[in-house]
Amino acid sequence: MKKPNLKVSKHLPVSGRYSYRTDIGKVRLTNEDQANATVNAKGDVFLIVCDGMGGQNKGELASSIAVSHLLDDFNSSKFISTLDVQFWLNRHIRAVNKYIYNEARQNALYRGMGTTLTCVIIYKSSMIIAQIGDSRLYQVKHNDLIQVTKDQTYVNYLYNTGQITKEEMATHPRRHMLMNALGTYPSVEIDIAIKPYNNESLLLCSDGLYNNVSETTIASILKGKDTPEEKVNELISIANNNGGSDNIGIVIWEATYGS
Repeated sequence: MKKPNLKVSKHLPVSGRYSYRTDIGKVRLTNEDQANATVNAKGDVFLIVCDGMGGQNKGELASSIAVSHLLDDFNSSKFISTLDVQFWLNRHIRAVNKYIYNEARQNALYRGMGTTLTCVIIYKSSMIIAQIGDSRLYQVKHNDLIQVTKDQTYVNYLYNTGQITKEEMATHPRRHMLMNALGTYPSVEIDIAIKPYNNESLLLCSDGLYNNVSETTIASILKGKDTPEEKVNELISIANNNGGSDNIGIVIWEATYGS
């Protein structure tokens, strides 16, 4: 199990601290989740969670490829505008999609692998978000926990088109079916959004967290006075105590003061 990571950034337009960790949970035989965070030389923040799929280590490979490639490229990048960040995300995520897809085509052991991807770059007073699949980005805003991303799942599609109720989503037999994933097809749809950032705390997580811990509990922990590392550990502990039905990937970012 990866040791929790706690860092304090020193060169940020909005300064802060973060922690990230993954956990295998109580049911799965392998851990296919990846979570990471970094700050580049210009002080821009990159947060990412990926939830791999495919079984037999295939999902673990797909999520690992996505995170490692994007981290390496981010750390060597210098952005000049929010639009530049948006173009960077679009270009590099599509390159990763192609890489994973080709790896799966060339090796039968990896056929069918893929991953979700939820990431955010904090650039000055903006956050630029990329979403593929059903991992999530939350923010604490005006003391409320807000889900920023939209789940790209079949049940969410059914709900949005009025075919099922919100209550039926939790028990629908195809509730885990994704409508979008990274690396499973030659091309991929990426939901990229630019939103204002005003020093809010952020949480990125895989479904292993939000399927096992209520949003009320998540909000209570995020608004507490513990360190990001302690909050990550507490959320994982609660998810496992509630069944640990899946791998758990978490990143927490907390701003400390503005520029």
